[in-house]
Amino acid sequence: MELQLALDLVNIPEAKELIKEVENQIDIVEIGTPIIKIEGLKAVKEIKDTFPNLQVLADLKTMDAAAYEVLKASEARADIVTILGVAEDESIKGAVEEAKKQGKKVLVDLIAVKDIETRAKELDALGVDYICVHTGYDLQAVGKNSLEDLLKIKQVVKNAKTAIAGGIKLETLPEVVKAQPDLVIVGGGIANQEDKQAVAAKMQEMIKQG
Repeated sequence: MELQLALDLVNIPEAKELIKEVENQIDIVEIGTPIIKIEGLKAVKEIKDTFPNLQVLADLKTMDAAAYEVLKASEARADIVTILGVAEDESIKGAVEEAKKQGKKVLVDLIAVKDIETRAKELDALGVDYICVHTGYDLQAVGKNSLEDLLKIKQVVKNAKTAIAGGIKLETLPEVVKAQPDLVIVGGGIANQEDKQAVAAKMQEMIKQG
């Protein structure tokens, strides 16, 4: 089980400061969609150049022209690139093929997918590396979380690794760990805490024990 820090609402200098505090406690750092939209893929490259020992995920949430976007993210030194689960199968295939060519990985985000189990099964057959259940900000605000969805996809996914994102905090982590995802993605649960290092260290400890 690995721990990924999601950075969404910061710029590049702020991201670097934040990562510096927790780089020894996390496995993957995610350059979130808002940062990439504002700063471009140079955000990915700068973070990878500054923290070469961390895996860097570019949260492009690609919907179309997927092979091209995976190529460009690879050139910016991303290790993992995200594609939306609601994208066409052809787009997913293109992303997977390009990622394999580049020695990178594809994470498919199931945000807004209605039939989670069916889509997860299809994506697994398409050869993606990670399948991620994700409750976005707007649904978190009305009290939703992704745990139930994780349990559903764990039943059907045979080859891909499973991931969970959306509002995970120290208090809710034990329940998540019990469900045994391969990747736990935490944003504000680390980034908004006073002692980020202590929280990340505690989370990593719980994940490794799980």
